[in-house]
Amino acid sequence: MLRTFFRFRGVCGNTPSLRLLSRNQSCHFDLKYSTAASERKRFYQDVTISQGEGGLFEINLDRRKLKTPGGKLFTVPNEALAIAVATEWDAQKDTLKFYTMHLTTLCNTALDNPTQRNKDQMITAALKFLETDTVCYRVDEPYGLVELQKNEWDPVLQWTENRYNVTIGSSSSILGPDIPEATKDTLRQHLNSYNFWSLTGFEYVITQLKSVVLSLGIIDRHLSVEQAVLLSRLEEEYQIRCWGNVEWAHDYDVYELRARTSAGALFVHLTSESSTVKHKLMQD
Repeated sequence: MLRTFFRFRGVCGNTPSLRLLSRNQSCHFDLKYSTAASERKRFYQDVTISQGEGGLFEINLDRRKLKTPGGKLFTVPNEALAIAVATEWDAQKDTLKFYTMHLTTLCNTALDNPTQRNKDQMITAALKFLETDTVCYRVDEPYGLVELQKNEWDPVLQWTENRYNVTIGSSSSILGPDIPEATKDTLRQHLNSYNFWSLTGFEYVITQLKSVVLSLGIIDRHLSVEQAVLLSRLEEEYQIRCWGNVEWAHDYDVYELRARTSAGALFVHLTSESSTVKHKLMQD
């Protein structure tokens, strides 16, 4: 039996070419690593994807099957996500930098479920951020920051309330706004409409931005990643404008937050939408 898969050539990477390999030509490969692990030398030349049992897609490093840190076969639900993950592996140069492979990390989390949580527990954890949402906590002074928060945060907060027909509000109290139970119920129902994989990505975005409101804006394509990251760092950017910053450190923090947030949002879309996304990615 033959399986089709895409081949990514070497470190420098030429255009992927379509190949056919028989099932018995592949062998198993068990990669144990932690996202906290720094780096290791690249040990493969080619990265490929192949379709296995049940229609799931696998990642192969020199024809050896990738596995999760928990020892499971690394499989993803669709071709578009498989291509995206394979691209992460192929983009690594002489040294593997696992901390840059956010899509791989999210897949590992969804597959291994290391905290053994179900969807309801994940949603509860995600909604906890609503009680301390970045855009809901306001300052009383200085005047410049008060106005900046009002002008930049109020529109996205109002959009969210109108979009989901809920009341969230904002407060300068240390206790934060009093979120109505009806709002929590509505947002819980919305989050429950996502599958386990998509919810994994959604929660990841929320934890990066410390905001349910901004995360909803990104996933619903109301905000770009750049806009949401800037809004999540509004107070920091204000302080930098007033007092200056360590340039390289500031830039690194922003780029890293954008990368993680982008990966989370892409993960949600690739695991929750139809094959239309896959076809568009293939065309691009």
